[in-house]
Amino acid sequence: MAEPGLADVVARLRAAGSVFAEEEAALLLAAAPTAAELEETLGRRVAGEPLELVLGWVDLEGVRVALEASVFVPRRRSGLLVREAARLARSPAVVVDLCCGSGALGAALLARVGGLDLHAADVDPAAVRCARRNLGPTATVHRGDLFAALPRELAGRVGLVLANAPYVPTREIATMPPEARDHEPLVALDGGADGLDVHRRIAADAGAWLAPGGHLVLETSARQAARTAALVAAAGLAARVVRDADLDATVVVGTAR
Repeated sequence: MAEPGLADVVARLRAAGSVFAEEEAALLLAAAPTAAELEETLGRRVAGEPLELVLGWVDLEGVRVALEASVFVPRRRSGLLVREAARLARSPAVVVDLCCGSGALGAALLARVGGLDLHAADVDPAAVRCARRNLGPTATVHRGDLFAALPRELAGRVGLVLANAPYVPTREIATMPPEARDHEPLVALDGGADGLDVHRRIAADAGAWLAPGGHLVLETSARQAARTAALVAAAGLAARVVRDADLDATVVVGTAR
């Protein structure tokens, strides 16, 4: 089998609707040592599978994180969450990554701040398996529903909670790009009727887990930020909104009083 050249791969990706065909083609060619493997990975991408799942990895804030099928693909905008968490983290400290997915946020945070006692949690077994692969001995990964997954002895001792919890309103799932709605777990996308169901639960329980002066950092959207901040404030935390226009990213930071 003759190996397709760069121009051929770019043309097939463009025909499939890829906006970044040249960049994707270069990555696919680099990842496939044989023509047969290239044909297989290119076919998956052309069929609509996310590039990151086809490659088996994603880069978040300079850290390469392994991915596997049916695990949420971290977005570039989550770099703001990592940067804000790194700014607030104090070593040594207990840090919790809720809805951890692949463990990408925790891995990127540890690359910036050493000496953290990181605990990650997710309800999805595939995500837990992937996070354990990525974090290895640098963290403890728990399976369970939000704070209920954590050891009770951590209550009142956590210096930082970060979470990229689902915040897409249920009715908007159908309008998401097919590569997200068809290949990522619904539990990682669907935030309920207004998108804030999981934010409500995290905000309500965070105070019992945070140490005095500890922080909660929640990813949200620009249009939902005021409501997310109100939930955090209603839970007794001092709330503020952080925005990065270049990343098109928004987070809400809550601080235990």
